[in-house]
Amino acid sequence: MIDPGRAGLLDLLDAHRSRFPEEAAMTTRARRFVAEIPDCFDRAPLRAHLSGSAWVLNPARDHVLLVLHRKLDLWLQPGGHADGDPDLLRVALRETWEEAGMPEDSVRPLSHAIFDVDVHAIPDTPAEPHHDHYDIRFLLEMDDRMTPPGNPDEAHAVAWVPLRAVRRFNTMRSVHRMLRKTDALRRGRRVAA
Repeated sequence: MIDPGRAGLLDLLDAHRSRFPEEAAMTTRARRFVAEIPDCFDRAPLRAHLSGSAWVLNPARDHVLLVLHRKLDLWLQPGGHADGDPDLLRVALRETWEEAGMPEDSVRPLSHAIFDVDVHAIPDTPAEPHHDHYDIRFLLEMDDRMTPPGNPDEAHAVAWVPLRAVRRFNTMRSVHRMLRKTDALRRGRRVAA
């Protein structure tokens, strides 16, 4: 029997559609992982676990919030481990507040649906062995007139990056995919097709 937290995430994954074949395959992998691994929200399955992250846009939809990740030393969207929380939207919100150093009411979801799914490898660190993250991403909004102070325990830096400049900060395929989805959103088209 599947517990309510996993059932809720499975419903979100079932509803998520992508016009990107690579993401569609990763969504299928994530669905299988959630269905088969009862403790998928914990870090206990050392080979893989769930994370929640946020693609945070400004109201004009022309900037995205990126953080210079402390452990990976990469510019990424805010995000982190579920740590037992089955509500990955709540995880994405919490990680955004923590990494940006912003109050809880400064960020709001633009949708409760999944924005993007990515499965990626996390390299060995002194604290954790090599493992995979099944990263469930949500679309959030924050006012870019606020300058996030950042949180040095979480990130080296935080920046509002113009969408046209994101590739100078991060060239990962999944970030490129989220840029394309944002472009579709700005043009008034459905994000998931």
